[in-house]
Amino acid sequence: MIKLSVITPTYNAERYIKDAINSILLQTLPDFEFIILDDCSTDNTWEIIKQFAEKDNRIIAIENENNLGIAGNRNKGISLAKGKYIVWQDADDISIIGRLEKQYQFMEKNSDVGICGGFLQFFSNNSDSGVRRYAPDDRTLRKKIFRYSPVAQPAAIIRKKCLDEVGKYNLKYPPAEDIDMSFRIGRNYKFANLQEVVIKYRENENSATFTRLKTIEINTMEIRRKHSSHPAYKMSLIDKIYNYLQQISIYLVPAKFKIWLFDKIRND
Repeated sequence: MIKLSVITPTYNAERYIKDAINSILLQTLPDFEFIILDDCSTDNTWEIIKQFAEKDNRIIAIENENNLGIAGNRNKGISLAKGKYIVWQDADDISIIGRLEKQYQFMEKNSDVGICGGFLQFFSNNSDSGVRRYAPDDRTLRKKIFRYSPVAQPAAIIRKKCLDEVGKYNLKYPPAEDIDMSFRIGRNYKFANLQEVVIKYRENENSATFTRLKTIEINTMEIRRKHSSHPAYKMSLIDKIYNYLQQISIYLVPAKFKIWLFDKIRND
């Protein structure tokens, strides 16, 4: 079995895709397959992917016939993956050298962990703007899951066995399908995060976080309610108040201000 399957869904990413691909090809752990799915791009993204695939046989280049969206591409990538673990690499982010090796070794040593992330280094236009840290242990992460995600999906490594057990990403929830998946994995496995930066996360006003924040929050509220009754989780009074206030803010507070405020609270 291949150690890792790195999956990168892409759409019109010609400006950033080279850096994203190179950040994986230059990793210290060489035993992986790299599945790159182009979701009907209208720019030169597919041509760039093909050029890389011709030079490195670890790359499996897939050109979709129809636009599947982020959740659909995640599911397609997983169905093609042969690795023991799934690693996400977004088309506009940059993985830190050593990320794959460190996350792989951690998962091998902690068989009860289903999904593991790490810190995010935010950046834009070659300028770093802050670090978002995540707690290392399952107990702390589980307590805060009704306020924010325990693991940042762009930094995640997931045990393939977990995905085989819990099923595909839910196409009902994009672009918040990763939150639902974390809840489902956490029913039977632990959460964890490496205590170091594992990925440089590009701040882009064209990203779903900026352009579809209202949809993300509405779906997130529904996902939290759905999982709140499961015995693996406990929604505290503070959680309920937090979610009530967030529900109100969806319709009253501008998206850019909310993102700025959340970054101020969560990032160093």
